[in-house]
Amino acid sequence: MNDVLRQRLFGSAVELWDPVTLSISGAIVVLVGLSGGLLWLLQKRKILAPETATDAFGRWKSWTWLSLCMLLPVLLGPVFTIAAVTLLSLGGYREFARATGLFRHFLISTAVVAGILLVNFAVLDHFDRLFFATAPLTIALVTVLSIPQDRPTGYLQRIALGAIGFLLFGFSFAYIGNMTNAPGYRPFLLLMLLAVSSSDIFAYCFGKAFSRHPLLPNTSPGKTVENAMGSLALTTLLVMAGGHFVFAGTPMGLWYRLLMLGLLIGFLGQLGDLVVSSIKRDVGIKDTGVLIPGHGGLLDRFDSLLLVPPAVYHFLSLHLGPLGEETPARILTGG
Repeated sequence: MNDVLRQRLFGSAVELWDPVTLSISGAIVVLVGLSGGLLWLLQKRKILAPETATDAFGRWKSWTWLSLCMLLPVLLGPVFTIAAVTLLSLGGYREFARATGLFRHFLISTAVVAGILLVNFAVLDHFDRLFFATAPLTIALVTVLSIPQDRPTGYLQRIALGAIGFLLFGFSFAYIGNMTNAPGYRPFLLLMLLAVSSSDIFAYCFGKAFSRHPLLPNTSPGKTVENAMGSLALTTLLVMAGGHFVFAGTPMGLWYRLLMLGLLIGFLGQLGDLVVSSIKRDVGIKDTGVLIPGHGGLLDRFDSLLLVPPAVYHFLSLHLGPLGEETPARILTGG
């Protein structure tokens, strides 16, 4: 294995020990520990009702495992991050296909799965032209693949579901892996994941404490104006505080750009949640799965991440230059 391939697969050990990376990783571990201790104290003092405490502890245990599942691949290196993203995409699409009935259409699902594998291979290869071409190519394949079956009834619905399934759960998630092409990717990728996860936590806490005015009751009965605005404000502050260190000395370090980045993550995170809520309400289900206790399925937990990665990738590229521009390209296919 040559040095270029080793660097691409596992990253730099020097970058792993970067103080900002270690600080964010430590902050995630500390927050998980403190939140568990706080819940235990509230339960012991009988401040929380038994059913509320049980629900909160179930969620905390899930959050602990989810935090490790997000943190460890990023720290271990690009190949682990890309592998985790690929599994998340396939798992997310599986839940979507089962919820909408698309799994019954084998050819379309095969095309979507092939597109997910191809776009993540393009990420690993650092083949940007293939990465961006994967979206139109996969959608074109979804559009024509079932035509020979001569079943025009339901055609538009089938291809629309296939296209949405790939774009949301394949192409969008793949941007996370694509960020690993940038040198020193760990700090800003961890900051993005921390902000998206915290956005959910902030919304949950505000919802328990200050819920008064429903935001979109038919789409998401539990979401209120108060928890939406509170989550947006705190997520933005978190991104600005963390971004001050992550982007120090770069054009992204300016406070108003960090403000825009924070608002972007906070706003799109909540929109992603509403997208999945809309899908669930449309097909008449409460959760997309039962994989994660206290959270439902993968999409119930990672819905806030759906729309964020492409926006963050292009926002950073706008101000820092194309991410990964200075690193070797096509390391596997040799372009």
